Amino acid sequence: MQLEGRVAVITGGGDGIGAGVARRFAAEGAAVLVADVNEETGRAVADEIGGRFVRTDVADKAQVLEMVDTAVREWGSVDVLVNNAWAAGELGRVEDKTDALLARGLGIGFYGPFWAMRAAFPHMRERGWGRIVNMCSLNGVNAHMGTLEYNAAKEALRTLTRTAAREWASTGIVVNALCPGAKSAAFRRRMRDNPELEKASGAMNPMGRMGDPERDIAPAALFLASEGARYVTGNTLHVDGGAHINGVAWAPELP
Repeated sequence: MQLEGRVAVITGGGDGIGAGVARRFAAEGAAVLVADVNEETGRAVADEIGGRFVRTDVADKAQVLEMVDTAVREWGSVDVLVNNAWAAGELGRVEDKTDALLARGLGIGFYGPFWAMRAAFPHMRERGWGRIVNMCSLNGVNAHMGTLEYNAAKEALRTLTRTAAREWASTGIVVNALCPGAKSAAFRRRMRDNPELEKASGAMNPMGRMGDPERDIAPAALFLASEGARYVTGNTLHVDGGAHINGVAWAPELP
């Protein structure tokens, strides 16, 4: 029970990696707030684990602040924040990306986590203990083709992670990035549109498969959220079956 007595807020907790992390954290004793823009799936996960659901579009600052406030009202604080939410963008070339698409990507992938971290900070600082896990991506590290808005947002989030880790290091708050390689909700949506890439993605992975959100990714997130990570901050942990070692040749056909 590594999280007994802790309060965890997980964005995008209604499906994929977020749902896997929510289930694992609850099993380890945490009170879990599941934040998701999809009320049906988010509420289902929250009900399953005995947590609390709050409908949240993380690109909306007011909704992000209300998300954190709800956890504080319900349980008294926020000890663990997992910024995981993402909404699928559009596969396309750099020259075809629109301002609106880039703004939406940065809203979800950078500003949302930024607002959540700022809102949770005073509560974590007051208790002298906090864990922030920002879900980033090998897509950004390797600059995969076709996903500029995702790549840019995730690399901006990694920069935020390292900066906050440095500035908050003396407070008892540790901030780390986790780059998963798993069948997330966004991955499944992308593969529905590009079925030939699903088989290729597994073949390109050194372990020969994409990760399972609950069995492969959630245990790593649990470590970063636990007491055991008290001396680990500002790091990027690749939980991807070794895909980061030599990079992955992600080369979809683009119009």
